[in-house]
Amino acid sequence: MSTPAEEAKPLAKKKKKVPFDYSPYIRGGKLPHIWCPGCGHGIVLKSLLRAVHASGTSQNDVAMVSGIGCSSRTPGYVDFNTLHTLHGRAITYATGLKMANPKLKVLVITGDGDALAIGGNHFIHACRRNLDLTILVYNNFTYGMTSGQTSPTTTQGKISTTGRHGNIDPPFDTCTLAKAAGATYVARGTAYHFQELEKIIFDAFMHKGTSVVDIIDACPTYYGKYNKYASATDMMEQLEKDGTVSVKQAEKLTPEELEGKLLRGVLHRSERPEYSEEYGKLVTSLQSKK
Repeated sequence: MSTPAEEAKPLAKKKKKVPFDYSPYIRGGKLPHIWCPGCGHGIVLKSLLRAVHASGTSQNDVAMVSGIGCSSRTPGYVDFNTLHTLHGRAITYATGLKMANPKLKVLVITGDGDALAIGGNHFIHACRRNLDLTILVYNNFTYGMTSGQTSPTTTQGKISTTGRHGNIDPPFDTCTLAKAAGATYVARGTAYHFQELEKIIFDAFMHKGTSVVDIIDACPTYYGKYNKYASATDMMEQLEKDGTVSVKQAEKLTPEELEGKLLRGVLHRSERPEYSEEYGKLVTSLQSKK
């Protein structure tokens, strides 16, 4: 039996969950965003802002750089140091920014076309150098801003405005390419698995060296329309929910069960000297000789 003192003790109040306040990170008057209904870019933005917040990094110490494309609209919404640059050249601007001010945490927001087609050369050399950049590739398998042309990640057989009878080009695997080129952190997430994506972006942001995150994100306006997905929800479920498996899940599956599915999670992590630090050492060494 409980004692009178215990009975008199007030019940402990349950702690209410405080909603995350995005307002400090959004430029005034910039919402609602202009992305199409059903596009997951807004979900990715949410995960990104929560990840940066969790890192404790001052907004003044964050620089976000983008090229051209649907994903590249992201810097227009956020209250960081931002650059909206040329098509395929986001990584070159980001490289100059990081080399000029190594203390900055530099985020590159790019799409599959922007990063891997016109920007492909810059992408592989950034990975090779291991410059401390966090490169987020919003991968929707198409050029979403310019009417749905075939991109470097368009799946074989899928329809686009430049492949009306089905794409015959084998697609790039963003993560395999990044790892082969030398990136020291490589991961994949989806807009559907937004909580998992938040953790991955946080991890990538805190990693010293080139981090690449391939983010699977549906484009219902073009890719979905041309390839007869029933709805934006159906597309997200097929491409992101059912079309991917986590690294842990994959350990229990056979090669046959993994056929046609993309792996989610951290796919590669290694440590080697970061480029701007090595460059700084070189400069100091040459100055001392004078």
